[in-house]
Amino acid sequence: MFNKLEDSRTELKEILNDKLEKEIIGFLNSNGGNLYIGVKDDLTIVGIDGNIDKIQLEIKDRIKNNIMPTSLGLFDILIEEYNDKKILHISIAGGNEQPYYLKSKGMTPEGCFIRVGNSVEKMNEEQIKNLYSKRTRNSLRNIISPRQDLSFSQLKIYYEEMGYQINDNFLKQLDLIMPDGKYNYVAYLLSDSNSISIKVATYSGTDAYDLIENEEYGYCSLIKSTKKVIDKFELINKTFSKITGDAERKELKMFDKTSVREAIVNAIVHNLWQTENPPKFEIFSDHISITSTGGLPQGITKEEFLKGYSFPKNPELMRIFKDLDLVEQLGTGIIRILKSYDESVYEFTPNFIRVNFKYNDYNDLLENISDNNFKLKETQIKILSLIKLDNKITQEELTDRLNVSRATITNNLKLLKENGYIDRIGANKNGYWKILKW
Repeated sequence: MFNKLEDSRTELKEILNDKLEKEIIGFLNSNGGNLYIGVKDDLTIVGIDGNIDKIQLEIKDRIKNNIMPTSLGLFDILIEEYNDKKILHISIAGGNEQPYYLKSKGMTPEGCFIRVGNSVEKMNEEQIKNLYSKRTRNSLRNIISPRQDLSFSQLKIYYEEMGYQINDNFLKQLDLIMPDGKYNYVAYLLSDSNSISIKVATYSGTDAYDLIENEEYGYCSLIKSTKKVIDKFELINKTFSKITGDAERKELKMFDKTSVREAIVNAIVHNLWQTENPPKFEIFSDHISITSTGGLPQGITKEEFLKGYSFPKNPELMRIFKDLDLVEQLGTGIIRILKSYDESVYEFTPNFIRVNFKYNDYNDLLENISDNNFKLKETQIKILSLIKLDNKITQEELTDRLNVSRATITNNLKLLKENGYIDRIGANKNGYWKILKW
């Protein structure tokens, strides 16, 4: 069921029309949003008539060719299906080179638009001037590479493995070449050889006092470094197992693989590379810390960040990481992390963002893994009591009421379901809990 009403971050269109660029610019000049084509204002799904893949390509070309500055890396175009009808979902991030404008109209009130409530309006000259004065002029694609003797065999191999055809225009299409023909800083980061050092430090204790290992994965294409860091964390993610009374093997990982992978990619893609300080990856005896340089993007609050509002600091990198399936969709990385952990894993300072993942408490969790001797523990009894009072209580509310981590709630709900104490009826958003026994 489609249930997204129009608001400051959502626009519904029954058909693709000549207002597309105007709507996209409105979101780019605000904090981003979502445009759905094939949906009426009353939420009726009409779907897309014609070749949807061709229409998807047409939309991409219109955004790429009719909007300035380039918005590549700031939007996704997805095909979604409701009631056996396909619609197009365009996800747009807030841009870091505002104001964006119609190429044919220039940076004028006729070409600049902004999202106001559930509509888009022309910007006046004062608004345009104000946004332009705050524009990030040190975008990576506008910074010249410190070296010009660059090669890209690693990057080309990664693209070829994804099925892309490599041609003579490859580097220009990826925005790695400046108007004067020189390589920019994005090219430097993605080249076969550079001076970027990415380290993974391992400590024997819970703080950065006793360093026992310091591995380097840098001096090569940032894609290759990213994959090596991901592989390193997968290698240390131990699996604990237990054989139940039914001779069934149950396993538990030291930390959630998906969340840590998302945090690694986020730290690298959104790092403030202009400072020449790479992200920092640290492994402690009881947790992992991943720190990226640069605080929250300008104009984004902590609350908006944690809700998944997307405002890429480096859209050129975002686009390439997405091409190579290292990023799935704009703004979804934070959401994936917060499905397994609560918001307290994040630390924010003016110059850094850090995410800390505590290791699972294996002894506590494994002794409760489903078997014939399962006994309710105190946390599980409290969860059942709260569900009895309110069968629509959410995991976030359980986390707040019991003052525990999101992972603790998730794991205990799973155990209660596996052992026949509760069941989930309906969808996550509109469903409810049913107590089966107690």
